[in-house]
Amino acid sequence: MIVFPGWLYTVAEIVTWFVIAIGLIQILLYIVQLGFAAIALHRRPAMPPTEVLWDRYADLAPPIAVIAPAYNEELTIIESAEALLALHYPEFEVLVINDGSKDTTLARMIQHFDLKPVHRYLDLAVTSQPIRGLYANPAYPRLLVIDKENGGKADAMNAGINVARAPLVCVIDADTLLEPDALIRVVRPFVEDPIRTVAVGGTIRIANGCRIEHGRLIEARLPRNLLALFQVVEYLRAFLMARLGLSQMQTLMIISGAFGLFRRSSTIEVGGFSHNTVGEDMELVVKLHRHMRDRKRDYRIAYIPEPVSWTEAPESLSILANQRARWQRGSLETYRKHGDMFLNPKYGRIGFLGFGQVWVVDVIGPIVEVVGYALVPPLWLLGLISVEYLLAFIAVVFTFGVFISVATLVLEEIQLRRLKNARDLATLTVAAIAENFGYRQLNNFWRLRGWWQFVRKKQGWGTMVRKGFQRP
Repeated sequence: MIVFPGWLYTVAEIVTWFVIAIGLIQILLYIVQLGFAAIALHRRPAMPPTEVLWDRYADLAPPIAVIAPAYNEELTIIESAEALLALHYPEFEVLVINDGSKDTTLARMIQHFDLKPVHRYLDLAVTSQPIRGLYANPAYPRLLVIDKENGGKADAMNAGINVARAPLVCVIDADTLLEPDALIRVVRPFVEDPIRTVAVGGTIRIANGCRIEHGRLIEARLPRNLLALFQVVEYLRAFLMARLGLSQMQTLMIISGAFGLFRRSSTIEVGGFSHNTVGEDMELVVKLHRHMRDRKRDYRIAYIPEPVSWTEAPESLSILANQRARWQRGSLETYRKHGDMFLNPKYGRIGFLGFGQVWVVDVIGPIVEVVGYALVPPLWLLGLISVEYLLAFIAVVFTFGVFISVATLVLEEIQLRRLKNARDLATLTVAAIAENFGYRQLNNFWRLRGWWQFVRKKQGWGTMVRKGFQRP
């Protein structure tokens, strides 16, 4: 048996304790979010049918401009545009922004909708690359296609904000499919609390495996691809637990750029979407928090679970790894730009709870967890820590991870009942357990890769190959 110096045992115990402590803090945060999410779902009124919402809000709902940036989206752009034009909402406009695509995205739109060049006043309120042309057809009065020089997703959304005339802008991905009543549901906070509400987020679900026809989801199904199935569990946990809980706590730090509704004037006040980050959706929400609190305004940024959009999830390890590394990089870039808000009493619960979560989960979380994987088992094998430390680490990594995932599924089934049969619930339960044994560890290594890209100041989104929403 190897005998090590006493100080080495002390260092090993301190490192192990730190890893376990950070893990326990993360779990505590998740349990608190789960509790607040359960309270929010329990208190929420019964979800009314679309017809009731229409009767209640149609005369009060403000106009919305739906902004859909598109870059090389030739596979999905027509069905996505048709689905957007078929939304059930009193007054809205669909702005499809072709961000200098290198494929036939623009040509397909022009040909399919028989579009012609038009002129329109542009309010250059936020920065974007030059617009090369606007295209429309009187037969489709709600559709306007904007062709611009390539500048990235944030730049494209800024161009849409400049062209938009509605007081509210809904930002989505061009490959996102909104349910027909998504707008009338997501606008509710703006109707019920029009003075304070500045941004609202809805739910995003995985479309892989679903039956989709003509840009509309006909039947929700679970994906057959294992990676996509794990992402179904992740998205449920991220939206139904984390964002709903944080919204209830009034510390929501992100509204997804794939489906979010913003007050146009407030978005312009903070300069629109920032160009120097791949996490522009999170950074915009943080800028809104900062702006409102700096000016001591009473405001509301909320998430509500009922409006649903559907998106295609990566089904290959390489593409998923790029996506998760990019998400991690975006969180770190936002933290670097607004790190002075962390623990700053001036920003209240946003500085303490909101940024506290960002620091624990996004900034040091992946580093600490990967260090735990790499060090704790070898330290136990070498006899530098006792078996109790190893068991505590295993409990933090696996046991509590399984609990949080399964508890989210239970909450979803009790409150929303979106799963159509017991078989789907059983499948997701197995996936929620299995993801903690391999997939979660891979995720943390991908996030560590994002950390490395952040340190190296890497820019750009990387490759995102999509299959498109295929008709059966």
